[in-house]
Amino acid sequence: MFDVLFTTEGIISLLTLTALEIVLGIDNVIFISIIASRLPVAQQPIGRKVGLLSALVVRLLLLLVVKWIIGLNADLLTLMGIGFSGKDLILMAGGLFLIAKSTSEIHAKMEHAGKTEEELKNTVSTGLAWVMLQIIFVDIVFSFDSILTAIGLVKEIIIMAIAIIISIGVMVAFVNQISDYVERHPTVKMLALSFLIMIGVLLVAESLDFHFPKGYVYFAMAYSFVVELLNIRLRKKSGANF
Repeated sequence: MFDVLFTTEGIISLLTLTALEIVLGIDNVIFISIIASRLPVAQQPIGRKVGLLSALVVRLLLLLVVKWIIGLNADLLTLMGIGFSGKDLILMAGGLFLIAKSTSEIHAKMEHAGKTEEELKNTVSTGLAWVMLQIIFVDIVFSFDSILTAIGLVKEIIIMAIAIIISIGVMVAFVNQISDYVERHPTVKMLALSFLIMIGVLLVAESLDFHFPKGYVYFAMAYSFVVELLNIRLRKKSGANF
């Protein structure tokens, strides 16, 4: 079973899939970082890492039922001439949740604007169990997308499993730095929430059989982020506090 790892094709497949899993996992990391920020400060690093480790467990469990996942493409019901498979229903539920949660977070951020650190302590904290439930639900949605991508690229389960483990390991290593950066820059957090709304819309669209090239979406996200980095640098140089 491990022989494929020592072939040129196996190594290339592993490196390609690992890189793709990291890219596809960025939106998951952003969501976990933002939701974990609702926890008391002392629990936030734990919440982030437990959230990513739960994503690892979910993805490895899904690999054990790959045939079942492929079978989810069969239509279960038809509404207004549109067929909905098990995969479509999961994507729609996840997309709607992302849209609702991100919109709620933007509203909360606007409401809390101008409040002192002490006032925020009384409004931001959320129970660890509730945060973990939200993270695990979104992990399941993102994991379906990740596993389906992996199935399309490689056929060997062992390569998929190792790529997922490596990609989650990289995300665990950097999730605290990413989260701290997002929290230090409110405009970056707002941009990240906007990205999550866009991803939610894409998931709903995909469940309705409207498919958008993900390369264009990720390019737009990367371009927007680079522009925001330039804005942050400009504000630092000019001494602005906005």
